[in-house]
Amino acid sequence: MNNNWFQTARLGMFIHWGHSSQQGWELSWPMVGGVFSLPFCQNILIEEYYSTADTFNPQQYNPQEWADLAKSLGVQYVILTTKHHDGFALFHTQQSDFSIANTPYQGDIVDEFVTAMRAQGLRIGLYFSLSDWHHPDYPAFTEADKPYRFDKLPQPTQQQWERYRQFMFNQVKELLTNYGQIDIIWFDGSWERTPEQWQAEELAKMIRELQPNILISDRLPNCGDFETPEQFIPHQPPAHPWETCLTINESWGYNSSDCNFKSSRQLIHTLCEVAGKSGNLLLNISPMGDGQIPPEQLERLEDIASWMSRHAESILGTTPGLEPWQFYGPSTRKGNRIYLHLLMKPYETISVRGLPIKQVQSVSLLADGTQLAYTSRCAIMDSILNPDPLGELTISVPKSAIDPYATVICIDIGSIN
Repeated sequence: MNNNWFQTARLGMFIHWGHSSQQGWELSWPMVGGVFSLPFCQNILIEEYYSTADTFNPQQYNPQEWADLAKSLGVQYVILTTKHHDGFALFHTQQSDFSIANTPYQGDIVDEFVTAMRAQGLRIGLYFSLSDWHHPDYPAFTEADKPYRFDKLPQPTQQQWERYRQFMFNQVKELLTNYGQIDIIWFDGSWERTPEQWQAEELAKMIRELQPNILISDRLPNCGDFETPEQFIPHQPPAHPWETCLTINESWGYNSSDCNFKSSRQLIHTLCEVAGKSGNLLLNISPMGDGQIPPEQLERLEDIASWMSRHAESILGTTPGLEPWQFYGPSTRKGNRIYLHLLMKPYETISVRGLPIKQVQSVSLLADGTQLAYTSRCAIMDSILNPDPLGELTISVPKSAIDPYATVICIDIGSIN
């Protein structure tokens, strides 16, 4: 298994979409009464929630536009919710009639998505919920089960569970058989049952036999290839490959009552910080019921794309740069080039410590190559006795150099002649 591409991908796109997006309701959680982690989640009668499956017909769905947008952002991989907790499949499944095949749309959304993303050279990820609040053998969640409690969930009989588990295995097999090479399978919902109930290791074995090069998220218990912190950046980088999944507002699915959007600057700063800690940012978008991306999200994505058009070199394919004590901000590197991400406006100059100062060849703005003035110093005796001393750079940063979102400065290190 080769997951080297993932370890320096740095930017992915998450897409949460389903039939409930027609009403501007968050995915799945409204039918169980909401959850504490989604402050704008609605509380909808289960029957009313599921009725929107009968009318799902996203005539503005254009996966090629999504793929073009992802490419413009510098996204390396895209992950779509093929089935969320509500059990509705966006793909044609032989296991159930609760899918996109039985809506007015009828087309296979997953197939169309995979084809478009692959045409742009993007890697493909499929989200799949292990839990299924619609399936009768899971068993289905009812009004009597409200409010949702993590410690008290409806339990199946042994026969029911064996039937459901076979159903679940079969759906995963369909996803990994019918759509060509899949790069990531991103599980969710595992908290509702034990690893033994899921038969997690057997499921992982089947997955790797079907798709030898696939990566499995850590939400298939004890079987994951990468960690998935949600809605925050870890204070210390995890020991294993990782990605932070993050919403643009406070909701995963399109939610018309959630206007609490992060600014473009916040999102770009998050990307810089995640890259500086050797992680990936899996940034979520929430298409509306017709397939269009909400204008508030599109505006921010276009700002990120504009910034990335000048600065992608400092994010994509990089490794972490300096230690926190060396520079007060995220930094990355490629070979002998170090990238400093200025997330705060400097007071005329910035300092960088612990560099081989005699090897510094140039300091410049990444956006346009403007050379920046700098001075260096080190311990007096080091400067006399050490041919290659470590010291401090002081870099002048004029106001004209400051980017409205995040300024990136390059330090090119060479060898001593």
